[in-house]
Amino acid sequence: MTSIREDIVFDAINRAFALTDFNTQDTIDKQFEFMQQTILADKSLTKDEKSYAAVKLLNKDFDYYKILENEGIKRICENCHDECLATLYCEHCVRNYLKSKFSNWTSGNNDIDNLIQQCQMETLQPDSIVEWIPYDKLQNIEYLTKGGCSEIYEAYWIDGFYEEWDSKEKQLKRYGGHNVVLKKLENVESANKSWFEEGKSHLSISNKYGQIVKCYGITKDPSDGNYMLVMFELDNNLRGYLHQNHNKLTWKRRIQIIDDIVYGVSRIHKENAIHRDLHSGNILYNGDTYISDLGFCGPADKPLNSIYGNLPYIAPEVIVKMKYSFASDVYSIGMLMWEISSGQPPFVYKHNYDLALKIINGMRPRIIPGTPLKYKELMEQCWDADPTKRPDIYTLYDETSSLYRSYLINESEEQQTNNITSIDNFQLNTNFSISSTNSINSFFRNSSSRVYYFKDLPEPRNATKEEQEAYHSIQFDFDLQDGMITEVKDESIKRSYINVEGQDDLTINPKKIKFDNSDKDDDDISNPNFHPEEQAELKVSDCKMDLNYLLN
Repeated sequence: MTSIREDIVFDAINRAFALTDFNTQDTIDKQFEFMQQTILADKSLTKDEKSYAAVKLLNKDFDYYKILENEGIKRICENCHDECLATLYCEHCVRNYLKSKFSNWTSGNNDIDNLIQQCQMETLQPDSIVEWIPYDKLQNIEYLTKGGCSEIYEAYWIDGFYEEWDSKEKQLKRYGGHNVVLKKLENVESANKSWFEEGKSHLSISNKYGQIVKCYGITKDPSDGNYMLVMFELDNNLRGYLHQNHNKLTWKRRIQIIDDIVYGVSRIHKENAIHRDLHSGNILYNGDTYISDLGFCGPADKPLNSIYGNLPYIAPEVIVKMKYSFASDVYSIGMLMWEISSGQPPFVYKHNYDLALKIINGMRPRIIPGTPLKYKELMEQCWDADPTKRPDIYTLYDETSSLYRSYLINESEEQQTNNITSIDNFQLNTNFSISSTNSINSFFRNSSSRVYYFKDLPEPRNATKEEQEAYHSIQFDFDLQDGMITEVKDESIKRSYINVEGQDDLTINPKKIKFDNSDKDDDDISNPNFHPEEQAELKVSDCKMDLNYLLN
């Protein structure tokens, strides 16, 4: 077999999807047949690539969707003789095999045992199985870092995850040993019930949807009794990817990225769950886009009347009232849309009371010149201060999907290249003029999630056009020699606030901020081992197909 050009294959699959008329191909089987024939007729693919895309990947994806929606033509399994939907395996055989192994393991915690068993009985694919992983199956365990509320370790999993069902042997086969990341769950035993129930929900979601980073299972560190999530390593997250590739990205690619993110969040909302901490460090990227850190992402013993998250992405009503909602996730998507358009995180300065006040008073980043009008309109709707004026996730997905499809159908790659927004000489955020790579790297490292407690805040509102223009015109002077940055405006602003973690000063004063100019900065940004939010699954074979019926 010749080498497979996976990027070309996925482009062909996306084109086939874009050409699918869901009014004509109104069943999942008709959609599969149309997409398969479209891929087989695609002249950009080799014979081997057509077989790989049209047979292996497409069959795998449609098996998953058929079981998820309980829709499609069924067949009789040659082993259990039950009716099944999948063609590459039998979902009943897989679940019965897992059930037969229940007595062979225990986590020592009934809640966790029940959670894992429940997930296994809802398994959709052989390579999407949550399991109890004995600690002695993990080797070369090394501490990496602590970020947010979790310690992060790297390890080698001897067995590896379940990969496929062997119908002849009637058993699941494993991938084999590979590196994993371990995320320690502290204070699980003392966690309140709502936190643990939410963790259950999110672990189940990650097992169900390919757009959500999979957790391979749970283990327990015998040295301290703390449980740990076992996840796969990934080379990059969205924050690092944008930082390194912004000048190369076409608008078609940017829109595809946000469309993938919106689709992933729609899967979370479909399960009546809220992410609560969406930001570019929690969006993983390896050619496809995945959402990470669902559930367990905040501290189990978070103080009352506090919020946990990455401040520039937190909705104003959450900052004031500490109440999360579906609409607060949509606000975070609006900030991600700006970051994808600019290549830079929003509000790249100190995350404190003053920034919270700016967000509540309607201050938003300046729109990047060259942003497509529809993209701009959606972004502004998403970050509206009034949550009732934001689109729900399904409406937003319809809009981003339609926008992306129009690029797939009507725009050539040459036209897209001409629409690249260059940041070489453009001041992305008019509050700052950043010309030092090391300085922006320091901003990246300082933008992780944390616990905040703010008081005496006004009600959220939208800023007027004049207020926004005045805000965007505020100038900051920088002395970039020796990595020093000096803020010289807003000297009258001195606000009292409390940071639960105690990592910031209690008053906001103009000050000089020292940055580390070490040579390792570029690696830190793109290395997810330095960001606890940033782990993902091994394969990229889960191609997101925008099947409209999934949103009904």
